[in-house]
Amino acid sequence: MQVIPIDWQTIETVFLDMDGTLLDLHFDNHFWLEHMPQRYAEKHSLTLANARKDLMRNYQSFEGSLKWYCLDHWQDVLQMDIVSLKHEVADRIAIRANVTEFLEYLRNKGKRLVLLTNAHQKTVDLKFQYVNLRPYFDRIITAHDIGLAKEEAGFWQKLEKVEVFDKTSSLFIDDNLEVLNAANQFGVEKLLAIHQPDSRQAGENADNFTTVECFTQLMKN
Repeated sequence: MQVIPIDWQTIETVFLDMDGTLLDLHFDNHFWLEHMPQRYAEKHSLTLANARKDLMRNYQSFEGSLKWYCLDHWQDVLQMDIVSLKHEVADRIAIRANVTEFLEYLRNKGKRLVLLTNAHQKTVDLKFQYVNLRPYFDRIITAHDIGLAKEEAGFWQKLEKVEVFDKTSSLFIDDNLEVLNAANQFGVEKLLAIHQPDSRQAGENADNFTTVECFTQLMKN
């Protein structure tokens, strides 16, 4: 794999997404598209096909907004214990290849590491019960702390008020292109996308962003 050139001396803060970046997105896709429809069908005595239709209609209504990522919202709307349901398939939560090595590499270089995720705090807490990446981070910030999803206008302006950083000396890695575009519009200069967020699906077109296939590509500079 080709080395992705990074001048680490010019970078002070590394912002890292969680789902699809540090963790395999397979868990989330499986949960929302497979496991949730099955449990929803059982609860409401629906066929699986009708359960999927109901859920997709709900999902599409809130996609891209903070509510889409809010477990409390989905618990209220669907009247189901989302956290308990996630525990049922938690064996699918997995760290992507070479992530811990990359985090150690960054720590050894003295970089400030900030987890910047759209995930609800309950989701972060649940996942870190199974894959404990928490100790690597100087700070964990969720979109719920900011009050906007990362892809929403104004997110980065609000982030500046709670986390001091220089947009010219920060690196941000995320698998969501809408999120990366929002960061780009704000002026974050160093942006990287993830080539294959879900290990069981094909890689994605990352538009004009450089894509990371494996974190070892960033550890040879």
